[in-house]
This record gives sequence, structure tokens and C-alpha cells, in this order.
Amino acid sequence: MLDATTIAALARELYEARKARRQVRHFSKRHPGMTIEDGYAIQREWVRLEQADGRTIKGRKIGLTSRAMQLSSQITEPDYAPLMDDMFFDQGGDLPIERFIAPRIEVELAFILGKPLKGPGVTLCDVLAATDYVVPALEIIDARIEQFDRETKAPRKVFDTISDFAANAGIVLGGRPVRPDAVDLRWVGAMLFKNGVIEETGLAAGVLNHPATGVAWLANKIAPHDEQLNAGDVVLAGSFTRPTTAVAGDSLHADYGPLGTVSFRFV
Repeated sequence: MLDATTIAALARELYEARKARRQVRHFSKRHPGMTIEDGYAIQREWVRLEQADGRTIKGRKIGLTSRAMQLSSQITEPDYAPLMDDMFFDQGGDLPIERFIAPRIEVELAFILGKPLKGPGVTLCDVLAATDYVVPALEIIDARIEQFDRETKAPRKVFDTISDFAANAGIVLGGRPVRPDAVDLRWVGAMLFKNGVIEETGLAAGVLNHPATGVAWLANKIAPHDEQLNAGDVVLAGSFTRPTTAVAGDSLHADYGPLGTVSFRFV
């Protein structure tokens, strides 16, 4: 376990890296004994720095929900991070590329809670009962910690990703909101287009066999920290496509069929 001074220093690095739009090197390389718990401790300290600037938490994201991503990261469960208020962007608009370092796009469903969820013991059915509506979402992930080391080209470890807000950097909500019992959420599908070309397709069942499963997992996971999911929270349930890279000038468009579309352009 890292000591409190080191945790605070690493959180400050990420806080400054996000503002300066520059990457830092792998924490796990500098601190080989780093653990998942250390990653979340750094993340929580970074949140405190953002809150001191007046930022607020609008919800949470869940990542690494697909089996393929868990195997590649050598973990057996998802990860999570807060969604800060300045990470939300309007659908259909232009997003300034300078807000990001190396953005990639993922296709997700967002759960908008009408009631709080506090673990332990939260179930999939509890999540559906507490959800006001589900809406299509695009998550913009980024890497304040290098995805690949600049010299060795080694990929970063899950401890690094967790520290780095689980890679979250932006959220675009859109499409048609639906009640969670109005459709079979497992069979919600989407096609992600970049500049008019289909880059990725997927089904929401790829998220732990049901996207609400991840929300239940999250409510139970944060309970030991005396935390809960609150009414009004936006919870990103996890991507059901691989990340798609994007640069200035790229237009992203996700077609969710009956649930409508989400789109934006980087400028």
C-alpha cells in the first residue's frame, strides 16, 4: 500500500495533467507494489482536488465490463470512477479537441436514477426499480497516464487506469429515453460511425450479460466506503464496443435503432 503523502502527490500529478493536457508516466512502473486499493485512493484524492475547484459529481461510470477487456487487463471485475459536472457535453454539437489528450469513443447505455441505491445486497431488479429512464450515451475516454510507456511501449496496468478516473474524460447523452421495463435492455444494439463509416457494432448484453448488472455491482462495491448512488445520478453502465480513436475534424454518430442517435464532432 502507498502512503498518504505519495497518494496525494500522484493525485496532484493527474489533476495537473488534466489541466495541462499532458501525459504522465505509469504510476505502476514507479511504484511496483501498487495495488487496486491504491488506485482508488489516488482517484478519491483527485476528486477532492476537483471539488475544491467547485466541481461536483453528477454520477459514476463503470468500465472493463466485457470479458475480453477484463482478460486483457488481467482483472476479474469491472472498475469505476466519478463523472464530474464538467465532463458532460451537449449532443449534436462541436467538442473542442483541446479538452482532451488522446480521445477514444465508446458506446454505452446510461441509467438515470430516480431513487438512491445503497449496498450491500443491491440486485439487478433493485436497479431497474430505482431507474427513471435509460438513455443512449457516448463516453469519451482519455489517457492522462500514458496508455503505452513512451520508452518500453508496455501497456499501463489496471492500477494506472483506475487512478486515471478509469479513463473517463467526457459524456454525451442523446437518443430517446426509455423506461427500463419498456425494452429488453440486453438486446439494445448500436452502430458507431466515424465520418460516415461504421467502426463498431455491439449489443448491450456484452456488458455483464445485462447492463443493469454493473450498476448493482457498483452500488455494492462502494458501500464499504459509506458511499451510495443517489437519485438523479447518471450511471454509465459500460461499453459494449471497442474504443474508437478520433482526432480534430472527426464526426462521431451512434445509431441505437428504436432508441435514436447520439452524435458530435471534434473541432
